[in-house]
Amino acid sequence: MPSSPQRILVFAPSWVGDMVMAQTLFALLKLYYPTTLIDVLAPAWSKALLERMPEINYAHVFPFAHKELKLRQRYQFGKKLRQYHYDQAIILPNTLKAAFVIYVAAIPLRTGWRGEWPRSWLFLNDARKLDKRAMPQMVQRFAALAAPASVSLPLVLPKPHFLVSAQMQQATREKYALRTNSAPVLVLAPGAEFGPSKRWPAMYFAQVAEKKIQQGWQVWLLGSVNDVSIAEDIQQRVPNGIVNFIGRTSLAEAVDLLSLATAVISNDSGLMHIAAALQRPLVAIYGSTSPRFTPPLTDCVRILSLELACSPCFKRTCPLKHWQCMLELKPVKVLQALDELLASN
Repeated sequence: MPSSPQRILVFAPSWVGDMVMAQTLFALLKLYYPTTLIDVLAPAWSKALLERMPEINYAHVFPFAHKELKLRQRYQFGKKLRQYHYDQAIILPNTLKAAFVIYVAAIPLRTGWRGEWPRSWLFLNDARKLDKRAMPQMVQRFAALAAPASVSLPLVLPKPHFLVSAQMQQATREKYALRTNSAPVLVLAPGAEFGPSKRWPAMYFAQVAEKKIQQGWQVWLLGSVNDVSIAEDIQQRVPNGIVNFIGRTSLAEAVDLLSLATAVISNDSGLMHIAAALQRPLVAIYGSTSPRFTPPLTDCVRILSLELACSPCFKRTCPLKHWQCMLELKPVKVLQALDELLASN
């Protein structure tokens, strides 16, 4: 390894799940360079996640939306970063706009994968060529940027591991007047920002909820405001016994609630990756996407995917209009996977 840089700036991803997986990169940087300070450039919403990552020294709020160009404002923002005198920047988004900001910040070493032309030859001076077959998982692609290109990727990567505050857990309990009895808690995360093709049917989630309530479990629903209609569908089918947090919590509160779960059942979503980073027993449901690309990074998981001939299609809606990758994955199989998971832990 080269001598340790004093300060590294990581331009972080813009999606919840990707931000969770980026902690593997942060952990490797600390392994390679124990005394280095790691700052990140990230959206404001990510504070709830970054505060739970002990590797992070400081987080700059990146004020631009994903599709906003605003080159003049980005230039001014990049100039302000010069005062921090970073030795290296690692750029996780593969966009020209991201590389432009780091170039303007005058950071001596600018590392990232080749992306939108002309990013690799104009703005990066440590541009790597990605071999997707050698690194099929997104977390591998993040982790490989922690070291010089000549260094091989470790065979075993550190998994995301969020720190949880007992004080924040208690504050969240009190805010939502949660029961403190010993009944186990099943968290259901029925949403997925990507689109309907990643969502297991609401009626199936309802059947799982009804079964676990009959067994004496508490059932909580977690998700964003975009999942409100899904939650309403589930509650109409199971009118009693479900606590619906969807659209009511901040991301920080959602993390604290997930940390209290006995088990979690989730679509391929940001909450799935958070549950994995919290080491909660997890049943992860995949339809149009692939666990080979973005698996939950935990050992305490059962991944369910029918792996039909038409999947993964990576489409927001089913291009064949039959949605079999989700409809044929019945609740009995999910309940069986949950029972096996809990029995093994």
